Amino acid sequence: MNEKFSDYAHPEVLVDHDWMKTHLDDPHVRIVESNEDILLYDTGHIPGAVHIDWRRDLQDQTVRDYIREEAFAELCRSHGITEDTTVVVYGDKSNWWACYAFWVFSLFGHKNLKVLDGGRDLWVARGEALTKEVPQFARSEYPTPPERRDAAIRAFFADTLKHAEAKLPLVDVRSPGEFSGEITHMPEYPQEGVLRGGHIPGASSCPWKTAANDDDTFKTRAELTEIYENGLGLKKDDDVVAYCRIGERSSHTWFVLTYLLGFENVRNYDGSWTEWGNMVGVPIEKSDSA
Repeated sequence: MNEKFSDYAHPEVLVDHDWMKTHLDDPHVRIVESNEDILLYDTGHIPGAVHIDWRRDLQDQTVRDYIREEAFAELCRSHGITEDTTVVVYGDKSNWWACYAFWVFSLFGHKNLKVLDGGRDLWVARGEALTKEVPQFARSEYPTPPERRDAAIRAFFADTLKHAEAKLPLVDVRSPGEFSGEITHMPEYPQEGVLRGGHIPGASSCPWKTAANDDDTFKTRAELTEIYENGLGLKKDDDVVAYCRIGERSSHTWFVLTYLLGFENVRNYDGSWTEWGNMVGVPIEKSDSA
């Protein structure tokens, strides 16, 4: 095992590039690329990787919500994924969207999930093999999950409002400008705009990218402990809610807190600021800086 991984609370959820290269043809492994830039996959991807588009494949197309149980099972069947398949996700931008896919798979209780440390960008930077060939796998038998596990790892608006009112830990993982209210609209995401800038009252600012190195790998456990436990004052048994704009960046922080540091109760508020900042009668805070 990678020496760095052994220090994490759950080292089994990470793989490195050497591991990946030896499992490209492993029939028990399905490699999944999930990016912010949904066109990247077609320009070249890790051999054997399938593409899961976070908007097309994971989002319900008529309700602001994730796909339901049967649709998730069908997605897995279409890629030859069984209940026992080890799914290894990777993507662009320090695995931001890969962690989002990991979180959604976790909503449906898939057990064997891993993230490629360093993701797509490090794989490309190291000159590892890429292909434009789209793999075809025989359909699998994947049972429909009994229910989506929302309560365990997902916070809704009402949950988050009670959380804020109780002054429990809230982590805003957006940029300092978004947190302070200076930035309201993200030009590249016009469909995700809000009427008001700011943050949820009582939230602490800790941008998600703080957990990643310049080469897109995760920081060491000691460095993460300094950021989240010593810096933010979070404790392992805290009830923590993380949020961002639509829940993707905060899924990265959810992954770090849950699997790398071993926090026991972390939920992702995926409604996030696009919901809170547009909600009538809901308090917000602004600040000159994060």
